[in-house]
Amino acid sequence: MGTVYSVLLSELIDEFKLEFFYKSSDFEKIRVTVDDISRPGLHLAGFMDHFEPMRVYVCGTVEMAYLQKLTSEERLIIFDHFFSYKIPAMIIARGFDAPPECLEMAEKYDVTVLSSKDTTSSFVSSLITYLKSALAPRVTRHGVLVEIYGEGILINGESGIGKSETAIELVKRGHRLIADDAVEIKKLSSRELVGSAPEVLKHYIELRGIGVINVAKLFGMGAVKDSSNIDLIINMVPWRDGEAYDRIGMETKYTEVLDVQVPTVTIPITPGRNLAVIFEVAAMNNRQKRMGFNDALEFTQQLNNYFQNQNE
Repeated sequence: MGTVYSVLLSELIDEFKLEFFYKSSDFEKIRVTVDDISRPGLHLAGFMDHFEPMRVYVCGTVEMAYLQKLTSEERLIIFDHFFSYKIPAMIIARGFDAPPECLEMAEKYDVTVLSSKDTTSSFVSSLITYLKSALAPRVTRHGVLVEIYGEGILINGESGIGKSETAIELVKRGHRLIADDAVEIKKLSSRELVGSAPEVLKHYIELRGIGVINVAKLFGMGAVKDSSNIDLIINMVPWRDGEAYDRIGMETKYTEVLDVQVPTVTIPITPGRNLAVIFEVAAMNNRQKRMGFNDALEFTQQLNNYFQNQNE
């Protein structure tokens, strides 16, 4: 079974500047473990099928308008039933006041009720985005992550092969460092991976013979970035005589990370190769392929047409 991540409710309150209507006694221990948010319209009307007690529930204009049309006794019955499921929290958006019956039952079942002044749709959208990132499946990989011309490039290779040296050369050429040595990778969707550095290593890079340097302080804040999508993986390998390396690039190879297929190229390392330039070309070529242009395929077609014309 995979690791289940969670976010403290107190972190959400700080992030979105929420205010309390009622704070539960176990508030400091409440954790949100799912990234789905629900609007409780049908549940407030009594339809409790498919109710998800692990979700945060957000009330907006529609829910509050419906509740206002009910009698106090009806609201009391609704909230008595609703809060008996012990949800992590209810959030009332648009600055609406919580009905007295809501607070009475929240206190009875010890459920936190919060307030947001944001519009409901905007708040729900922002909250889902935040939770998807915070609760996303993740893995830590050894390597270096840089952004080259807007492409997130994860550089892999055995220790001492020159990953960090290549990264610092790319930084000098105007590109940005995201992570060195350890890269935390999150899966935000079925096709999107985002990499970042562990907090303790952020902006630092190790260069053998020099030591650890702070790239942000040495090259400026424009030389670093907190996170980046991972668009391409480059494997640095020592050159081996007799090894067959891709000369044309007709077939795109992939590496699977968290069940996401990431395009991958292998760069053999020999003395004198300008790796920074090669990596820049690899990044631009990868972007061009995603836009539907494949130079290797075009080149092969031109060769085929040439030899076909020669034989006619």
